[in-house]
Amino acid sequence: MRTIRIGSGAGYSGDRIEPAVELAEKGDIDYLVFECLAERTIALAQQAKLKNPAAGYDPLLDARMKAVLAVCKQKGIKIVTNMGAANPEAGAQRTIEIARALGLKGLKVAAVSGDDVLDQIRETPRKLEETGGSTTDLGNRIVSANAYVGVTSIVEALALGADVVITGRAADPALFMAPLVREFGWAMDDWDKLGKGTVVGHLLECAGQVTGGYFADPGVKDVDGLGRLGFPIGEVAEDGTLVVTKVASAGGKVTPQTVKEQLLYELHDPKNYFQPDVIADFSQVAVEEIGPDRVRVTGGTGRPKTDTLKVSVGYIDSYIGEGQMSYAGPGAVARGQLALDIVRERLAIMGVKTTELRFDLIGVDSLHGPTRSAGRDPYEVRARVAGRTETLAEAVKIGNEVETLYTNGPAGGGGGFKVAREVVAVQSVLLPRTLVGSSVRILEA
Repeated sequence: MRTIRIGSGAGYSGDRIEPAVELAEKGDIDYLVFECLAERTIALAQQAKLKNPAAGYDPLLDARMKAVLAVCKQKGIKIVTNMGAANPEAGAQRTIEIARALGLKGLKVAAVSGDDVLDQIRETPRKLEETGGSTTDLGNRIVSANAYVGVTSIVEALALGADVVITGRAADPALFMAPLVREFGWAMDDWDKLGKGTVVGHLLECAGQVTGGYFADPGVKDVDGLGRLGFPIGEVAEDGTLVVTKVASAGGKVTPQTVKEQLLYELHDPKNYFQPDVIADFSQVAVEEIGPDRVRVTGGTGRPKTDTLKVSVGYIDSYIGEGQMSYAGPGAVARGQLALDIVRERLAIMGVKTTELRFDLIGVDSLHGPTRSAGRDPYEVRARVAGRTETLAEAVKIGNEVETLYTNGPAGGGGGFKVAREVVAVQSVLLPRTLVGSSVRILEA
């Protein structure tokens, strides 16, 4: 039975680049997929695009393309990525410029657009799924609205001969499933095949997590070679059977346990995993080790897709002000606690207006509270004060008061840090898929 090999080149925007190069050079792959778009990432990218119409794509697009374009062109490896973020057209144009600089001729780059539905969201009030409120509640604070689209436009781009496909907010598994639909000719109503394709995408989309990265826990779940962790390869057969593996010389490992952990990652209901192309059912997936770093995955199914698409709505929520200071040596905890008490009093004296405020000693109570830290005091702690405010000016005051601990006590503070920043939050709405368009534009070097 025919198979294709898909390499996962990134699991998030800032991921390592060397494992992707390793996949291109040594992985004997047909496709290299970079999944680089989180929920907040596209809202931040939209803000960048508003400031500069030529911006808004992934900040590491340049570095990634410079690292892999030449070897992928040489070996006939096609690249699929959502590094277009808020501006796939600009990302595609930049990729063409890089290809020309590398002397690569005839490279075809596709820009897949259509996921930006900001106008549709602004035109008609929509229910916010997380809070039950309405998009009208957000007023003019909305900065982005992007629908999770499926494989159709990516498949079209590949059919047009694209060597590189750059999308915006495509669903993560769709990036991996599109090559399967294209290569195997799967019908878009073959729900079982699309369900299996979703299993493939879900297991590969987070890159190093399935090869032991997020899995590792010293003394409990040991993994060798994390400093040179290899990213996964999916060998996918025409019937949807998947073998997860990696480059033999790379660090990390692929076992039934690493695969099972990734299978359950971010999965709310295994029987109802809603995707743009299918409702996938993972409940009957079977995992079997068939060799060193080779795990076979079978059994995913699917049901007809919904009439709506999920849309991530990014908006300006508030501001956060934060300050930190370190204390070490005898009495570090007592001095750190005194520092927090001083800042608490100072913020009250200054009348700083916050909607949320917290005081933590990192190393003592910042994660699980004071009741989990009974016992010997640590030798060093870091005092942190953070508050949510309605204005940037109020947020700035919080870090300023922590900074004044340098000279206003207690003794021995060091490594001060302060920041005030805008908070871009995300909520979701459901939009009829008939309101979401798509377009494919091919550029050629």
